[in-house]
Amino acid sequence: MRQFGVIFGGPSPEHDISILTGLQAARALHKSGAKVIGLFWNKLGEWYQVDPLAEASAFASSQPAGAQPLFLRLGSEPGFYPPSGRLSKGKALELEAVMNCCHGGAGEDGSLQAILDLMGIPYSGPNARTALIGMDKLAFHALMTQNSISALPREPLFKSTEALSFDGPYIVKPRFGGSSIGIEVVADLETAKMRLDANIHLRSGAVVEPYRPDLFDIQVAARSFPAFELSAIERPLKKGTVGEILSYSDKYIAGEGMATAPRELPAELDPKVEQEIRTTAAKVTELVGLRGVMRVDFLMAEDSSLYINEVNTIPGSLSHYLWIEPKIPFERLVTQLMEEAIASPTYLAVVAGADGSVLRTASSIAAKLA
Repeated sequence: MRQFGVIFGGPSPEHDISILTGLQAARALHKSGAKVIGLFWNKLGEWYQVDPLAEASAFASSQPAGAQPLFLRLGSEPGFYPPSGRLSKGKALELEAVMNCCHGGAGEDGSLQAILDLMGIPYSGPNARTALIGMDKLAFHALMTQNSISALPREPLFKSTEALSFDGPYIVKPRFGGSSIGIEVVADLETAKMRLDANIHLRSGAVVEPYRPDLFDIQVAARSFPAFELSAIERPLKKGTVGEILSYSDKYIAGEGMATAPRELPAELDPKVEQEIRTTAAKVTELVGLRGVMRVDFLMAEDSSLYINEVNTIPGSLSHYLWIEPKIPFERLVTQLMEEAIASPTYLAVVAGADGSVLRTASSIAAKLA
């Protein structure tokens, strides 16, 4: 029997949504016949082995009843280790691969991916480089515009910023945020700069764009295994008044999150516009480096002008609700994510050239410091 781990939680504003995604994925993998180990990362950064079939309410506190502490080790025998006796090194959990269901924070910005690379554990989803690009709104924007993909103007925002190249009102976003959390609409630059201290989500970096209330969201998911494939295209519908942004609560709070949010799915689009979206989405995923399931988010005007907004490299519930054309059952989706994790390693240490010749011929360290 195959044995997989499912990682969820993490020190992130999207901690709770990550738990929901992880528990859904764990159930689907269990249903497929695999043995599943729940790897819960709590908000304090602590790791626990938990029941992968637990209900979400069990995680409302720091860890559910019966959770067993885990420790991460690197080195010659890396892995996830339960506590061991004083005279025993213990034994790492046997994991063929793990599914990363973390949203936002260190679970989606490349930090966790880098740790898993160094541990030698295969994992689903983006590698460390793709995760970092997807989470950095400024770097992502530069990559897109330098490759002729249309986007709204986007500039970094600092307390020292004296002017912007576009007029207000503005939308201010966390530079490294993974969702709609922390986004604000402001009238002018001075107000935007005041929000840098007042909004905790902006303190590690912020970007600013022109606020366009006429634009609406368009989303499509892509996956890379067993072959490149795009989902149906969705137009999420806002619950509030015209002109509001699609908020975090619109996406996740009510019901089952995006799966029950109001939408057009498939979106009612002119065939030429749909083809433009699909062609652009394919190019975006190629530039970023698609692995696993990625959601590509656009903004569109009524005249069909299309602007890339962002990518979500580990989307909530892995965007399974979008896979209706073609129809992909969730069980098959997560199983194939694990197959990709095993078949396509994310990291290979290369030491070619480090043969010691430079060290043997180097002068003394003291001489180099003189």
